[in-house]
Amino acid sequence: MPRLQRENFDVGKEICALTSKNQRTGAAVSFLGVVRDFSRGEDIEKLDFEHYPGMAEKQLEMLETKAMEKFDILDCLIIHRTGVITVNENIVLIIAISMHRRVAFRACEWMINTLKKNIPIWKKEFSTTGKYWVEDHP
Repeated sequence: MPRLQRENFDVGKEICALTSKNQRTGAAVSFLGVVRDFSRGEDIEKLDFEHYPGMAEKQLEMLETKAMEKFDILDCLIIHRTGVITVNENIVLIIAISMHRRVAFRACEWMINTLKKNIPIWKKEFSTTGKYWVEDHP
């Protein structure tokens, strides 16, 4: 079950919690997004994430379900923080577990790419020269 939350998360605990649910787990692949201090040629001080309440959660659930079906993984988890997040703090964690690594890697990459394109979560960057909504998804 995906989570949108303001508070930080412990990557190790989240991976252990997911892998311990299934004895067939042979691979756990994760993606961790972290706030960097530089973007678009400017120094970044912090980010602010907003989402469409209700809709974002529903679409994240659908994204996890699709990943399970599309890649035949054993389980997956998406956690995305909202609110103000400062440099070096965690933003998003995606974990895919499977019997073999290849499918877990593919599922994890597909989930982050799909999340960035389709889920109603918006990012505002606060730089030394101002604040800007980020519209593109590199």
